[in-house]
Amino acid sequence: MFRWLVAVLGYSFFRFPGAVIGFLIGSVIDNFNAGKSKSGRGSIFGQQRDRVSPADFELNLLSLASLVIKADGKVNQSELDYVRQYFVQAYGKERANATFKTFNEVIKNREISAQKIGMLLRQRMRYESRLQVIHFLFSIANADGHVAPREVDQINSISGFLGLNFKDFESIKAMFFKNPDSAYKILEIERTASVSEIKKAYREMVKKYHPDKLQHMDEVYKKGAEEKFRKVQEGYEQLQNEKGF
Repeated sequence: MFRWLVAVLGYSFFRFPGAVIGFLIGSVIDNFNAGKSKSGRGSIFGQQRDRVSPADFELNLLSLASLVIKADGKVNQSELDYVRQYFVQAYGKERANATFKTFNEVIKNREISAQKIGMLLRQRMRYESRLQVIHFLFSIANADGHVAPREVDQINSISGFLGLNFKDFESIKAMFFKNPDSAYKILEIERTASVSEIKKAYREMVKKYHPDKLQHMDEVYKKGAEEKFRKVQEGYEQLQNEKGF
């Protein structure tokens, strides 16, 4: 670091007092440069940045949430409340409020591009984490007790921009719709699947949706992963009862 270089130079001219003064001056310069480099990064709403900071991710996630909330042509209070509660649990009340404030002041009135956000997150996030984003968006749509067709279409579009497999999208979607085929869709298999195929599909889904895949993320995302994992287990148990194995 620059502080040590200045300290060595100070010592060579003024011995120990010079080294101390040089170190202090170098520390100030190092801190200034560090702050400058952080503030100089762009965001997805301006220039590209080297990596997505938590603030950027929160704004991206909130932007996608707003698209889903408005997809059916009306803003439902229960959906808004779900998003706010989710953000407070994930980031704390103070940080969540700051995110909402920034969104309302800077982004809300701009055109939000699901494609740009999806492509950016696709480059920066693990596949398992992107699956959790889709689960989060479906949870928002379901907050009022019903997932509208337009909301499904919007989430499907976002899923494509995130680079998710269509079967994975259908699997998560099936977790929010109760019908005779739900268990099969959750496990990503056909109704004609054999017992061995069902067992194999279950093992693969366990690997994909196990909460341990999201150990690098906040607690609230882990809870979402646990919910998906529970749906996989419920689907498998349903098929066990139906097939008698």
